[in-house]
Amino acid sequence: METFNFLNFFNDDKPLVKFIWLVVCIAFAWILEGTYPLFKYNYNKRSHAKTNFTLLFFTMIINLAFAIFTVGIFDWVAREHIGVLYMVHLPAWANLLITIMWIDFVAQYFIHYLLHKVPFLWRFHVIHHDDTHLDATSGTRHHPGDFITRELFALLACVIIGAPMSYYFFYRFVTIFLTYLTHSNIKIPTWVDKTIGLVFITPNMHKFHHHYKLPWTDSNYGNIFSFWDRIFKTLTVDDPSKIRYGLDTLIREEKNVESVKFQLKLPFIKGIHKKE
Repeated sequence: METFNFLNFFNDDKPLVKFIWLVVCIAFAWILEGTYPLFKYNYNKRSHAKTNFTLLFFTMIINLAFAIFTVGIFDWVAREHIGVLYMVHLPAWANLLITIMWIDFVAQYFIHYLLHKVPFLWRFHVIHHDDTHLDATSGTRHHPGDFITRELFALLACVIIGAPMSYYFFYRFVTIFLTYLTHSNIKIPTWVDKTIGLVFITPNMHKFHHHYKLPWTDSNYGNIFSFWDRIFKTLTVDDPSKIRYGLDTLIREEKNVESVKFQLKLPFIKGIHKKE
């Protein structure tokens, strides 16, 4: 399969490099939101970050555990020539673009939609929405059950398309950058937001997804490309000043928003949702 030379860098999992990239992306987004904030929060930023970074720690442990399994999957795909890309002969740029679009659709848009629509999955995803002060660190706020579900769908997408391991890890690096950028509390000029938003998910677009009330909460599921939401009519665009973060269906004390112990137990607490 034809590919680009620069993708050789992504031919194996590099936990340390990935961690450094993660720190750089968070720091970049943190600096941006400190310089051009969308909302002026009255909260303890360090305490908020501590909670989200603790949840990130659990995600990183799971990611390390997945590493051997992930490498084995990609070795099997390459050895047996499994997947759509092995059935067609396309230039390298087309292979890479199709792969990124496909993984973004299956492992981000589609599974994100399911996380909202399937009650059992929603119970794990609700932690990500139980953040009442969205900032750059909110991109790390995931329950281990949520993260494992996303990882399994990502690997399934790669097997179906026949993606080389380098394509997948390149995609992960792009996703890490966009995750922290779109969650960051930054103000973007309307014309810039609308122009970029024709193709890509912008910080404003993703913030509507974190609005505390339906139907906005169940919209804007995309991660990289905005056209999935346009195609499936799940796109919401409005005035960012109307956004209020959190969930109106969740019953809990405000102090529990920053409690890691509570957040980890949240999927298993009966009667925590008003609709139950």
